[in-house]
Amino acid sequence: MSTTTTSRLGENSVDEKTSDQPSLEPNFNQICQTNIKKRIVSELKTQRGLALPLVAMNFTWFAKIAITTAFLGRLGELQLAGGTLGFTFANVTGFSVLNGLCGAMEPICGQAYGAKNFKLLHKTLLMAILLLLLTSLPISFLWLNVDKILIHFGQQEDISIVAKKYLFYLLPDLVVTSLLCPLKAYLSSQSITIPIMFSSGLALAFHIPVNILLVKAKGLEGVSTAIWISDFVVVILLVLYLLVMEYYKEGKWKEAGWWEWDRNLSDWLRLLKLCGPCCLTTCLEWWCYEILVLLTGRLANARQAVGVLAIVLNFDYLLYSVMLSLATCTSIRVSNELGANQAAMAYQSAYVSLGVSIICGCIGALVMVGARGIWGSLFSHDKGIIKGVKKMMLLMALVEVVNFPLAVCGGIVRGTARPWLAMYANLGGFYLLALPSGVLLAFKAALGLGGLLVGFLIGMVACLALLLALVARINWDEEAGKAQVLACNVQEVVKQDGNNTSIMNNDAV
Repeated sequence: MSTTTTSRLGENSVDEKTSDQPSLEPNFNQICQTNIKKRIVSELKTQRGLALPLVAMNFTWFAKIAITTAFLGRLGELQLAGGTLGFTFANVTGFSVLNGLCGAMEPICGQAYGAKNFKLLHKTLLMAILLLLLTSLPISFLWLNVDKILIHFGQQEDISIVAKKYLFYLLPDLVVTSLLCPLKAYLSSQSITIPIMFSSGLALAFHIPVNILLVKAKGLEGVSTAIWISDFVVVILLVLYLLVMEYYKEGKWKEAGWWEWDRNLSDWLRLLKLCGPCCLTTCLEWWCYEILVLLTGRLANARQAVGVLAIVLNFDYLLYSVMLSLATCTSIRVSNELGANQAAMAYQSAYVSLGVSIICGCIGALVMVGARGIWGSLFSHDKGIIKGVKKMMLLMALVEVVNFPLAVCGGIVRGTARPWLAMYANLGGFYLLALPSGVLLAFKAALGLGGLLVGFLIGMVACLALLLALVARINWDEEAGKAQVLACNVQEVVKQDGNNTSIMNNDAV
């Protein structure tokens, strides 16, 4: 009896285990899937809170350019041509360089904030401001001689003189930008983007009445002056916010590291090491679009082609506002998580951002295709230009599908403090493939503007494929370890041994 009972109990217990086992596995998998979904949803909410204010801020930048162009157009054809040429020169030689140099702040400040190293965060802000101010000196020399440079490269003398006058009154914007860019990078690296959005919105509202007053008083000089005054308003508002924030957060300014920024040479070397690739990455991209415009001017139907491209690029600038915001958001999230030594979270942030960029690229392309029927007529009544815009926006829509994830991949590698990967990809994709293939298709194959855009598409696809391969090979645990060295380079470690206290320098590993 006992043996039979025992065997039956054993059979029952085995049956219970085997019957319970299948029911446990689905529950475990379901829990894992639920956790993954929760983390992805949480990441999406975090990125939405970062990206939306940045998108609004970038839209205000686009609106400011549109307002400035409108006031230039009211002054006359010569003023419009000279002012536009001057602003293009300013972008190529000045603002692209300053923005590119400031890009080095994103990985350092982002990882320092993730590691709670506020001293390095503050020092980087002050060092970046000083670096940009020093860089503004040679840029100012170029701007003061812009008329000679433009005339040397074949521009008309009267337009070149107007461009010089425009840039002379825009010179203070170099100083203002040297303050504004680091302040934006400093705050956004801490996920503080709403104050940037509101200050940019207030400055835009201020920009219109300032233009009205200064244009009546000074004409072209007034339009140029209104630009840096509006930017200076943003600087004042952000500085006031920073002072209030630091006062209530830190309380003790000296302990926050504000006065120790110039004592460590390694901090400067770290910043300069990242500045070069960041600057070249930004400049290579900005310059390539300017080269595209110049090449378009050499086509057989140059006037019509340039008009079509200008109208198409105006729509691209709108999408670029979203694209740039996503890239900045990605860099912030990746650098913050790496600085906090959260490799898995950095990996998740990178790939969630990449997925969002693919969706946004497709949406942007569909919007461009949907708007192609009316967009050209908003800028021109010429039937040839309107027809060309409809055709070219189809090609440009394909470019946007690639451009969104390309920008976000650049944000990922910038967040890992390896911006030279994006620099090499841009150099190879844009200059070794896009421009040569575009020239061949446009001039040798006689495809015109369409050939140039197809060439750009080919180069961007190659650039994206290269960056995706590099991102896929990232060892996130290794990058988190490197971030600890970058963000916590030298710290004071206090060791207490009984009544004895010693302070030593310790390299974080």
